[in-house]
Amino acid sequence: MEALAPQPGDIAVDCTLGYGGHALELLGAIQPGGRLVALDVDPIELPKSEARLRERGFGPEMLIVRRQNFAGLAQVLAREAIPGADRILADLGLSSMQMDNPARGFTFKREGPLDLRMNPSRGQPVSEWLSSVTQDLLADVLRENSDEPQSAHLARAILVARKATPILTTTRLAGIVSEAMDALPGTRGRDETSTTIRRVFQALRIQANDEFSALETFLRRLPECLKAGGRVVILTFHSGEDRRVKKYFQEGARTGAYESIAEEVGRAGADEIRSNPRASSAKLRWAVRSNSQPF
Repeated sequence: MEALAPQPGDIAVDCTLGYGGHALELLGAIQPGGRLVALDVDPIELPKSEARLRERGFGPEMLIVRRQNFAGLAQVLAREAIPGADRILADLGLSSMQMDNPARGFTFKREGPLDLRMNPSRGQPVSEWLSSVTQDLLADVLRENSDEPQSAHLARAILVARKATPILTTTRLAGIVSEAMDALPGTRGRDETSTTIRRVFQALRIQANDEFSALETFLRRLPECLKAGGRVVILTFHSGEDRRVKKYFQEGARTGAYESIAEEVGRAGADEIRSNPRASSAKLRWAVRSNSQPF
């Protein structure tokens, strides 16, 4: 909120509504007279979050909710006849509801279908993708999407296991990765194995949802979605996301699209991490739109 500095009367955008916690803070800060455009691609959680916010008294004159990937922000603003936003927030992490629902397949801690799609009506569940992927492509996905150092070894182990039994559940995949790590030379503790499993699930989730392509589209068109002097904050949760945000912000600063950008990445403090361990990997970057209009 400090980096966004929302003011009464602002037009703000929450690109990833999730449970609605950020949206609630923004809505309070931009009243009276402000409007929030809230986007989310998840057709299961979006109606629930909208209903919670409506129950708090935020009607359509204050809150516009659209089921849309943030890559389509420019089109949403055009449809709503909004020439630009004063404040834009994108929290790129999974929402707690998605992570905590084993039926969505995002968590390996409880058994569920190996799905990992944010919109279950589009694309392939990961179980289907794994049934036909080549070893080389799988290794590339693990390396590119999560910087997994054992990508080749894990890809080989997953394909060997696939020949015996289809990989249909989260716990089955987690077990394969755990066994593959145990087979490597040297002693590995539970924490290292758990981190590897998280990286595998992260890489496959990014693949299933084409997340990097959506993020790059969003970042490329972001300056045109901001008013002059408008501010954007992006929260990332792994290095692949953060590298892309940093690159586009630096390019925008060089071309004059942004008058200032975060020089250092912001991180959660120790107290916040203790109360919310999922914040431990969060990185925050911000940028301010310049007064020039080079588009």
